[in-house]
Amino acid sequence: MPKWILFSFLSLICSQWCMADISSVKVVEPAMSQYERTVIDVQLKASWTNPYRESDVALWATISTPSGKALRLPGFYVSGDSKKLSNWRFHFAPREVGAYQFSIELLDDQRTAGKPKIITANAKASNKPGFLQVNDLWTLKFDNGQLFRGVGENFGWEHRDEDDSRYFKALHEDPRFTYDVMLPKLHRQGANFVRTWMIFWNLPVDWQTVSNASRYKNSSERFNASGIARMDELVALAENNNIYLMLAMDSHAGFIGENWDINPYNRKNGGFASTPEEFFSSPKARQQYQEKLRYLVARWGYSANIAAWEFFNEVDNVMYAEDKTIPDALVTEWHQVMSDYLADIDPYNHIMTTSISHRDVAGLNDLPNIDINQRHIYKATDKIPGTLRDYSAQAKKPYVIGEFGFEWDWSINFNDVKAGMVGDFKKGLWYGLFSPTPVMPMSWWWEYFDEHGTTAYFAHVQEINQLILQSATQPLKDMDVQVNSDRVGVLAIDNGSKQFIYLNNPLARKQTVNLQLPPQFSASKANVQIYDGETGTYEQLTRVNKGKLNGVKLPAHGNSILIIH
Repeated sequence: MPKWILFSFLSLICSQWCMADISSVKVVEPAMSQYERTVIDVQLKASWTNPYRESDVALWATISTPSGKALRLPGFYVSGDSKKLSNWRFHFAPREVGAYQFSIELLDDQRTAGKPKIITANAKASNKPGFLQVNDLWTLKFDNGQLFRGVGENFGWEHRDEDDSRYFKALHEDPRFTYDVMLPKLHRQGANFVRTWMIFWNLPVDWQTVSNASRYKNSSERFNASGIARMDELVALAENNNIYLMLAMDSHAGFIGENWDINPYNRKNGGFASTPEEFFSSPKARQQYQEKLRYLVARWGYSANIAAWEFFNEVDNVMYAEDKTIPDALVTEWHQVMSDYLADIDPYNHIMTTSISHRDVAGLNDLPNIDINQRHIYKATDKIPGTLRDYSAQAKKPYVIGEFGFEWDWSINFNDVKAGMVGDFKKGLWYGLFSPTPVMPMSWWWEYFDEHGTTAYFAHVQEINQLILQSATQPLKDMDVQVNSDRVGVLAIDNGSKQFIYLNNPLARKQTVNLQLPPQFSASKANVQIYDGETGTYEQLTRVNKGKLNGVKLPAHGNSILIIH
């Protein structure tokens, strides 16, 4: 090859790569505060086709913490053109108090471009508890050591333009069903946890085509500006109302029927999958999905109020949507790849989960980076305690009932079964509180229960929840209690300093029962209170006598909690 040709070729390569460099870095809030967002703005020049594709262009911060840990945080693209000055950003929340050093590095075509920029900043202490992590089968724990169990519901989405409910169309379209109204209301009612979806009608961050939600607009960009803006607002609302979110990043609903036609991963729309099965198998589709994960971590990972990333709502309903079933092994392997990737890029180690409707997926519960396993239960609320115990014991990790309800069929008039709907709402929460799960079973049909005032019941469950957690001197554990009636449900737990017994009377009449406590109470004369789950009131009972507690009166259709101390 003539030297002049080689020189020209090398000059062309260098003109594309050597120009890439970071022009400026600015910490918008120099005085950082623990667990609060710090914004770092970056201006740079680089060449790219897709600014969200890590293999094309990527901005990273290597962060040295006061304790000497090294964190790696992705930055995200804001605006600007390839080969011109463009705007990028980091969102960072310090977990430690003290001095931080940030080494900002630009990768262009996976090669370091220019010299890293070094900046420093100090973080002051705050009274926030920090990020949630799995503690044991029963509880989560904040950075400060405070125990947490979630009490709340599904608020799957904000009101849509047109709802398909046969009997509750007007209710479901009521404009009060927004995050702005409902999160503060749920907080006032005692809830601290909400599960919500990302889908083409709600938080459509990676959907170019939106539908049935006029608050959002179609977009030709990789990520939808209207979805991003609403996600920004949701995170702020969650933080301001002490609500922790389980964010379902995808739902089966976007991969089945005609909805697949507008799915951003569909080849027709610029994606790399001709079928939902190819979404799971295609290397390029996987790379496209990882772009989404990276963006979510970079923009919103700073928030401790994102309690959990949920990869899929009811992934088994994607697998079984067509005559040809998508293999279990493929779906499990996809989750392994994505959970490994997310664990690698998320410096906050948010909890990860995914959910099934009712069909187990072989191997899915055993993936090491899926922190919490999850399923949904309808028309079988009484199976919740056994399901939680069986599955948490099998996989040796927490299990959550992410959706439950007396009825799943939206073509039914729930008012015809109101007693069952409301009764199961309450009973399901108590079943969770007295079972190994860090998040209470979450009801569906949020509009119906709000309309009937049922969600005010969260306050009663939260009161006992906090009493259990705040007085605990040991990990929660089951306690064996016998009751002299097979028509009364009983569950009991011991927290080291107190014992709590849940009694459910399903009958339409009052019952009086006798209880036999474990041998540790044979010589005890412990004090006993009874809490009425319906009225939220306490009453003092006679003391335990030789391991027995006799003459406990239970209200009709009642949920009662005995507190022994």
